[in-house]
Amino acid sequence: MKKLKLLFIPFVLLFSMTFLNQCSKNKEKTKVLIITGGHDFEKQAFYDVFRSFSNIDFDTIFQPEANNVYASDSIDKYDVLVFYDMVQEITEQQKNDFIKMLNKGKGILFLHHSLASYQKWSDFGEIIGGRYLLQPIEKDGVIFMPASDYKHDQEIPVKVVDREHPVTRGITDFTIHDETYGNIVTTGSIHPLMRTDHPLNGKNIAWANEWGNSKIIYLQLGHDHFAFGNPNFRKIVDQSIVWLAGKQDFTN
Repeated sequence: MKKLKLLFIPFVLLFSMTFLNQCSKNKEKTKVLIITGGHDFEKQAFYDVFRSFSNIDFDTIFQPEANNVYASDSIDKYDVLVFYDMVQEITEQQKNDFIKMLNKGKGILFLHHSLASYQKWSDFGEIIGGRYLLQPIEKDGVIFMPASDYKHDQEIPVKVVDREHPVTRGITDFTIHDETYGNIVTTGSIHPLMRTDHPLNGKNIAWANEWGNSKIIYLQLGHDHFAFGNPNFRKIVDQSIVWLAGKQDFTN
């Protein structure tokens, strides 16, 4: 029995050290790079969302400069990239660099109008999991996909369709004052997280997707201070960052 106890002690010590190391790792602040540009937004209110998160440190970069960093060593220090931009210009080399970054497993959170970026880059729609169409899709003069549309200052009911996902954990159905996006398209690869039945909005309002080795979240919400101040919006963004960074959040 004494020998058995002696054998058990190293196991307990090893388990304790492993657990403490994991806890220490999880307490380290997540490094986030926020990418904006190409669309006006309420800067103070938007960045206040991220300042309210005690578990992250963030830097900012603007387009078109951001397109040049995907292949740089500086990108490696960030756990998660948050895209709140709306840009169209991207070179073939920058596309390749973006894909290589995703193959490395970088977590990506796309917000709101980023759904309208890179209209001429077909792979981008597959990466983000959908598309806001700035122009209708037509062939031989026949429109078979109308342009997307939007409407400000709408009360949007949001239904959580996957309550088990870490991004939506603890979120119940809610209503948010925000901007609708109608006639958006989505790919068959997405995993819906939240939906709405607002008549001016597409069905899926938030989803998870994968590309290469990267996890991806798209959240349509986030037009202005009404959305930024909504506690559900903040919690979803916070939990998205935690999940995309691959960190278990022990605080909630």
